[in-house]
Amino acid sequence: MAMERIVWLNGPQRGQAIPIEGKLNIGRHHKNQLQLDDPKVSRKHALIELTQQGAMLLDLNSGNGTFVGQRRILEYRLAHGDILSFGEQQFRFECVVQPGSHSGTETPPRDAVEPMHHDDAAPVASSAPKSTEATISRMDNSRMETKKPDQVVQTLFSASRGYSTEMKTESLERRLHALYEANKIISDEQDLKKLFQRVMEQVFALMPAHNGAILLTESEKDETLIPSYVQAGRQPDAESVKNPVALSTTIIKKAFESAEAVISFNAATDKQFTGGESIIAQNIASVMCAPMLYQGETLGVIYVDTRGATHAFTDSDLEMLVALAGPAAIAIKNAQYVQKLEQAYEDTLTALADAIEMRDHYTVGHTWRVTNFAMAIARELGWSEEKLKEVQMGGVLHDVGKIAVEDSILRKNGPLSDAEYEKIKIHPEKGAQLLNNIEHLKLLTPYCLYHHERYDGKGYPLGVKGDDIPIEGRVMAVADTFDALTSNRPYRKGMAPDKAIEIIEEGMGSQFDPTCADALIRCYREGKIDEILQDYLRSDRHSIACPFCSTFIRVPEAAQEDDIFTCTVCHREIRLSLKNDSYFGELMARHSSEATPDIATPGILP
Repeated sequence: MAMERIVWLNGPQRGQAIPIEGKLNIGRHHKNQLQLDDPKVSRKHALIELTQQGAMLLDLNSGNGTFVGQRRILEYRLAHGDILSFGEQQFRFECVVQPGSHSGTETPPRDAVEPMHHDDAAPVASSAPKSTEATISRMDNSRMETKKPDQVVQTLFSASRGYSTEMKTESLERRLHALYEANKIISDEQDLKKLFQRVMEQVFALMPAHNGAILLTESEKDETLIPSYVQAGRQPDAESVKNPVALSTTIIKKAFESAEAVISFNAATDKQFTGGESIIAQNIASVMCAPMLYQGETLGVIYVDTRGATHAFTDSDLEMLVALAGPAAIAIKNAQYVQKLEQAYEDTLTALADAIEMRDHYTVGHTWRVTNFAMAIARELGWSEEKLKEVQMGGVLHDVGKIAVEDSILRKNGPLSDAEYEKIKIHPEKGAQLLNNIEHLKLLTPYCLYHHERYDGKGYPLGVKGDDIPIEGRVMAVADTFDALTSNRPYRKGMAPDKAIEIIEEGMGSQFDPTCADALIRCYREGKIDEILQDYLRSDRHSIACPFCSTFIRVPEAAQEDDIFTCTVCHREIRLSLKNDSYFGELMARHSSEATPDIATPGILP
């Protein structure tokens, strides 16, 4: 016969053994069978109960958590020698076999489970057809078993056989609460990058994983899995994990291709994965992987593992991972839709700005340089990332009103007459009228309407001054003027940046808001905006003029013909081309791998 107990490892009670007879309530309240006078221990902290499956340790929604080794657990089957921590108190679980006993009911150590024989293993189908329903494959020292989603639901919200009614209720309450909170957090996030982080945070909170990853397909047509988010944490020690982001591709492939949720309690000895070199090399022990399914489509998988800790996960952990994978897939799909809509919105605004620049080709690139200058100023002023996105869109559309100005004025090769200047002064109001007619663009109106106002009230079109000019307009006024001074025109060459900065300084308090002007000056003197200037890299022997915005950009020294790189100002992709012993930049078509060969400008690469 076996006798289960926990032995105190620290404090004045060190060495004292507490027997477990049926169940052992642990907490700070005096009614617990094991009362712990520790402020980090909750009133009802944890419960150990003997079941047909062995001794089960359950956390009772404690504030500071229940730990086995260095892993926080919710529900855990104890093995002889496990170290338990409740607050500052530590215990060792022992399963002592009394002399003459052969009952076989004692809990075996977790590393004593025999590996599955190869003959018992179901073959891995490398090209198995995908199922629209997720199943669970359990890889242990028995045959592989599968469960349909309805079976997962049945077991997810019930405790294993042998639990008391009280224990079942507590376990169900914890699971419902944990899944509700996890689903709420996941569903509230629409930013795709932040969503990945939120999903993984919930995975780590609910199960004792060391590492985790979310892998998605690049597109519906391409089924190549790409790691979209990888988190390394809860490592047992730094030396045990040489490369914490290495994943078991064998297990990931199986989970994705067959739409099965996979669990391996000891991957190193599991005959299913003897070909997985990463499992041995990276000391991957326990592994779980669940597919993320959305309306019959497998978007990707959620993967977690431990390094060196075998049998760290239970079937309950896998059920929780499957339960999280479903809402995660919905949230990811929704976030992808939002991302596509935002991209379509940005592309539409960019196309509109492009149309303006095509009409006013003498100021080509002005829109993109002004946008970058304005973003640099806003960043220097400490504006949020969300506000910076608005600045970017406002910068792109600040000159949209030029669409109402006559071509003869926009394309005039020389200074404007007074009458022509009066006509071009209407473009801020025309642009504001256009934006006000579109609900989603109204918030961008200040960037358009006020970018030619002066701080002293002598600007146009409204003649407002000081703080009556919205801050967005004051930022744009500085950025717009600085580019006008430093960029080239058909009738004059751009001014040296140092001279332009002197003019900005002289205009502080009169033409320009002193705070915004000072932010631009700091950016320039700290080298933050050098590469935005149109001719900054013109004399660089490894530079070419961007065929889209005309700003000279640096090309990597080792670049070769047909290499593709991105303009730092307009963010267009450019292919390097060689013609007549001179290098040119060919503009790549948006959302396409094909170049636009008729739009090219020469460079001075050697």
